[in-house]
Amino acid sequence: MGGGSTDSNHTDTLHEDSCFNEDFHFPSSPPTPRDSRGLQDKDNSVNEKNELDFGEVSEESVATSSAADSVIGERKRLGIYQEILQSYDALKIDSKNLKEAKEKILSYRPGTWTEKAKGLKLCDYDVPETTCLLLVGPSGSGKSSLINRISKVFDEDKFAPARAQVSYNSIRGNGTCFLREYMIPRDSNSICLYDTRSLSDDSHENNKMLKNWMTKGVRHGELVARGMDDKRLSKNLKLKGDKKGFFSSKSRKVNYVICVLNGLSVLNVIENAGGALEEWYIQQIVSTFNCPFLSFKDDKPVLVLTHGDLLSLSDRARVRAYLGELLGIPPTKQIFDIPDCDDLVTESAIVGMLRYTLEHADGNFPQKSNVMNKIHKISLSLFMILLILAIGFAIGLKQNNSVTYVTQQQAPQPHAGSREVHDTRPNVEGPINEPNIECPNLEVPKKEPKIKRPKLKVPKKEAKIEWHKIPHIW
Repeated sequence: MGGGSTDSNHTDTLHEDSCFNEDFHFPSSPPTPRDSRGLQDKDNSVNEKNELDFGEVSEESVATSSAADSVIGERKRLGIYQEILQSYDALKIDSKNLKEAKEKILSYRPGTWTEKAKGLKLCDYDVPETTCLLLVGPSGSGKSSLINRISKVFDEDKFAPARAQVSYNSIRGNGTCFLREYMIPRDSNSICLYDTRSLSDDSHENNKMLKNWMTKGVRHGELVARGMDDKRLSKNLKLKGDKKGFFSSKSRKVNYVICVLNGLSVLNVIENAGGALEEWYIQQIVSTFNCPFLSFKDDKPVLVLTHGDLLSLSDRARVRAYLGELLGIPPTKQIFDIPDCDDLVTESAIVGMLRYTLEHADGNFPQKSNVMNKIHKISLSLFMILLILAIGFAIGLKQNNSVTYVTQQQAPQPHAGSREVHDTRPNVEGPINEPNIECPNLEVPKKEPKIKRPKLKVPKKEAKIEWHKIPHIW
């Protein structure tokens, strides 16, 4: 990202090189292998000394280790600084590629970059109608100016007036006291930026305010009052807040957070380190950025630096490197330098920042509650089916055993003292060579003799009786 325009690239590079030597002081050359070998020989010889010199040896080794760590740290800072400078050159893309990148933002709909993890579909997530991005930062950080800069990039009317009210003098003005919603672009309902009131000097009050926004949502036109406001300001804000018709019908849930800092203020902290005011400013930055309510699990907010047009390119790189080390975030990927300039580099930085925030917002959409109920119902139904099958199998096995037992009880019993032998051989025609199997202990029961009984002869014809020869019967 250049300073004022992209035509002075060569001049900026020369200026950057000269400022680089002034800003960072590195050793002229790293330790040579001979020096390292000498230090090792010295340590080996010291180890052979008695225990009385052990304290002196420890101090020397600690000093040597500290010097080596310092050199490594300076080299690391140098590499980060050079990487940041290269990132500015990477933003110098042509107008054709910038137009394609802008079209992706303009065609964005909530859930466009939602990852279908765990086999879930987009309909399984609680996707809002509008992705809400919340801007937070200290007084004079440039939140309203950033909204105007973003709106100007995506609106077709380049001569449209500024949408957000900017405080010309933050000391005399009160800044933004009512939450304001700005759709990007104006005629869309996919992206909205929320301008908020600046952070106060009380960290406890800031955490309370941030918690309210992140848990209960934000509402267009909502008054943000503080306990530290004087009576006159509180009265004026109350009179403004009593005007009806300014509130929207519903509040919006925040999907991602953008922390905004003034690059010039951070540079003053770097150059005047140790002062009470600078220490307080750093504490406010760290406590706000690390506020647990602003993070979505491990996903921390994105950081935007403003007023970079008042700084040189080398100073802007110094600020990004300092904040990256202070907050533990990559300065070239999560810190965006967006000055108040009209050039392709600034537009490219804005598009990249919005792409980053929207992708992370889509990745933080929660799952629908009915999805979890659906998974629970599926598991319960599967369990009930398996239980019914198990019960049916057990009943069938029990009935089978009962039928077998009854059949065995009704079967005819063999004669006492005899053994019934069943021929289970297959019915095969022809001779079968049976093996001679000897069973010495097997006794074959003897057959009982048959009893001969006399047969009764039945006459075939009836006997003829002569009744006249038997008169005495009558």
